Amino acid sequence: MSLDPDSLERLVPAALDPADAAAQATLALHVERYEWAARVARPGRLLDCACGVGYGTAILLRNPALGPALGVDVSPDAVAHATAHYAGPRARFVACDALALDDADGFDTIVSLETIEHVESPERLVAKLVSLLRPGGRLVASVPTTPSVDLNPHHRTDFTAASFRALGARHGLVERDAFVQVQRLALGGAWRGRRFTAAKLRPNLPGYYATHPGALARRIATTLRHGLANHYLTVCWERAS
Repeated sequence: MSLDPDSLERLVPAALDPADAAAQATLALHVERYEWAARVARPGRLLDCACGVGYGTAILLRNPALGPALGVDVSPDAVAHATAHYAGPRARFVACDALALDDADGFDTIVSLETIEHVESPERLVAKLVSLLRPGGRLVASVPTTPSVDLNPHHRTDFTAASFRALGARHGLVERDAFVQVQRLALGGAWRGRRFTAAKLRPNLPGYYATHPGALARRIATTLRHGLANHYLTVCWERAS
């Protein structure tokens, strides 16, 4: 199995360096997000879209009203890990691109955390997820709302809280609840572990800013406004009955 426990794309909790404070803080944010999603989810059939190695699906299923659960991820290695560690009578995992997922039964809740900023077309993904929701079903999704595309080469879209909420509204979703998280960054502290290293960030960042001056302007404005901090928004939307 070729999972990289220090990848910026997904977390493998058991493989994280216990001394890596930034990685442990990132995991804590993910766990807290999943715990919140479990509380606001609609009881019944569950989809965890971009489930990674499956620990989040397991957190969701701590709510006995949720399930059965299907976890999907584009990485066969992540799905193999999830199946080995978290599959059971209430959970199964499939390697699949969410846009290609075909499911006639529909889901009462779809959870997709820190996914939408990764895809080429957020509009297409949200439209697909809405099509998989049963009437009255809930979509729980999260994104960073401070710039991330400049530093993280896996991210394709920068969102603000307003633009993320507008994305859901364009697809007929009604916001039912929201959860804001802030990750304070100690200057230099994030670079002392294995997970956040210069080699994993966007190469030739000055060159990127030279060709994307708007990204530099957003980075400066955000730093002046928020300091060294990442902000995240998780929204619970509901499809009309």
